[in-house]
Amino acid sequence: MLNKTSKPIHRGPIRMWLGKRYFICQRYLKWIFGKQQFAKDLRAIQLPHLISEHRTPLLRKLKNLDMHLQHNKINNLQIAGKNISGLVIRPGETFSFWYLVGQTSKRKGYQKGMMLRNGQIVEGIGGGLCQMSNLIFWMVMHTPLTIVERWRHSFDVFPDANRTQPFGSGATLSYNYVDLQFKNETNHNYQLMLWLSDSHLEGAFYADHISEYDYEIEERNHQIVGEVWGGYTRHNQIFRKTFLKNSTELIKEEPLIENHAVMMYQPFLEK
Repeated sequence: MLNKTSKPIHRGPIRMWLGKRYFICQRYLKWIFGKQQFAKDLRAIQLPHLISEHRTPLLRKLKNLDMHLQHNKINNLQIAGKNISGLVIRPGETFSFWYLVGQTSKRKGYQKGMMLRNGQIVEGIGGGLCQMSNLIFWMVMHTPLTIVERWRHSFDVFPDANRTQPFGSGATLSYNYVDLQFKNETNHNYQLMLWLSDSHLEGAFYADHISEYDYEIEERNHQIVGEVWGGYTRHNQIFRKTFLKNSTELIKEEPLIENHAVMMYQPFLEK
């Protein structure tokens, strides 16, 4: 049985601002004085062997959401992608989304896009980059790379219409302390490629060797719980199965993540 979720705590704007600056400064200090070796080598030449790939649509029709925010998101994805696409992660190196992309600003060309704040949709400079972190995280789960830092969404904002991946299989972002990080603990080089087509954000991982394994992501223990404080929460666990390449021989099965989120919509159909 998954743990129940407490009622969300709504903090004042001053406390939110001070807390955010505190954690941002902490992360800067970790970047400067920490022992992590971050990947930063961008190469135009692609490594030879495809390991995993994925694509997600750039535009989605969402209720009560102005489409101009999604068009602005496309601009933001293009700018951020230039700082990531082609990145080679050598053995022992760590990928950090914010270490590569940096703070989003108008000066860099970022526009207002959709952000989620305390379960509410708001506008913010650089909004929409979570689509990129979601894509990268999903692909990483289909590689032998090791997740170091991944943050889940605390709120489930949109119903499951047209969902193709398990609930909670994304990775949220907030500069710079809510990051997506993974480490290359293998003996091979891996390369992350990102690009935008006319309709999709697309990505792939390549390596300097042929993969020995296939991966399957599986959702388990999905629950919707009515809480004593009046709301509903949603819970699940995500497992990964590792198979020998092109076979049904199961090599390993492991839990990857556990999700708990407050639902921002009515989960059951009316009578």
